[in-house]
This record gives sequence, C-alpha cells and structure tokens, in this order.
Amino acid sequence: MFPALFLPLAPEWEFTFYDVSNGHFPASVDECDAYLSTGSKFSVYDDEPWIHTLKAFVADLYAHQKIYVGVCFGHQLLAEALGGKVQKSSVGWCVGVHQFTVSGVQFAVDGLPLEGSYPQWMQPFQQNVNLLMMCQDQVQVLPPDAQVLATAADCPVAMFQVGQRMLGVQAHPEFTVPYEEALMRSRVERIGETKTQQGLESLSQPLDSALVARWIVEFVASRL
Repeated sequence: MFPALFLPLAPEWEFTFYDVSNGHFPASVDECDAYLSTGSKFSVYDDEPWIHTLKAFVADLYAHQKIYVGVCFGHQLLAEALGGKVQKSSVGWCVGVHQFTVSGVQFAVDGLPLEGSYPQWMQPFQQNVNLLMMCQDQVQVLPPDAQVLATAADCPVAMFQVGQRMLGVQAHPEFTVPYEEALMRSRVERIGETKTQQGLESLSQPLDSALVARWIVEFVASRL
C-alpha cells in the first residue's frame, strides 16, 4: 500500500521490506536512508520479543538521528520507544473518516496562515484534513521533546514529531475506502455495531490522504 501511495510523488524511492514480526530486521541503522513502520494487528505494549527488539531499534534510530515515520502502530511504537505511553483509548475504537486539525496555526488579518506557525513540510498547507482511522490504542503520554502536530476530536495525539527527523501519524493515509470498509465489516464484533455503522456512514466524506502523503514525502525528502 505504501509504495502505491508514495511512488507517484517520489518515483525515485526504492523500498526494502522487513518482516519484523518474524525476526527480519535491518543489519544496522545505516541500511536505509529512512524508515517507515506500518500498522499491525498487535499492540505496542504486547509482550512479544520482536516488539521489544523493534522498540530498541527505533530508539537506536533516534540516537543516530535517522529519519523515521510511524503510521498507526508505528506512531504508537515511536512514542513507547522514546519513553511515552500507549494504552487502549477511553473512547474505544476510532474507525472511518476523522478530521485532523493541525495545532498551533496562527493566521494573518487576511485569514491566511502565517508561515512559521506550522511545519514547512506541510505543503500545500491545509489546517483540517480528513483521514481514515482504524485503532483502539492511542498515545496517552508523549515522550520527552515530542511536539503534537495535529489533534482529532477522539484522538488528542493524532500526529506528533520528535526532534527533526521522527514523525508519527495515527491515521492511515495508505488505506483505500474499500479496504477500510472491508476491515470494519470483518471486525463488527470487536468494534461494536454502533461504531461500525457510524464509521461506514463516514466513508462518503472526501479524504485528504493524497495531501498527507505529499506532506510525508516532503518531511522525508527535506531531511535526506
């Protein structure tokens, strides 16, 4: 899914895949120019050897100032690897389309956002973006030196950054609507009928996945 999301924007990128849940890890932090950790059926607080190893690897990436982007599980992993805390959310599952609002934006008298009040890699800038979500865990405590970049009504830490080279995004810009719908329908018993129905009804809303994909590409490319 991620190559399909990013290659139209960065056709020169090459992807190497690591099956970390089966013990396949990079030999060193220098094996790739940047790293992306995706979603997972596991929780980052599960007592699995590969999750402990992956947390240590992400902490090593931070120590070596490597570029990292975490999506959903990868977003939560970044928080826990650097000293934050992830738990099941009190609001339960977040599914379907949710609106993310970029934090701390200041506006000029003409109503345009002031440069410098939002990250410069968020180009073109848009304060509110609609993205697909599929999670019941959330970041509850940020790691030291982390900055919240975006919030959602049911997700206070919807996007955050640690330092200049590590980014977490709770939503799934890589998901398509048919894929999200299929996931919800397959998980009705876990999600609950009411939330599933609300999520299904939300799928008619327009998405900003392509824009957020462009932001992520710019975040990575500007740091290579």
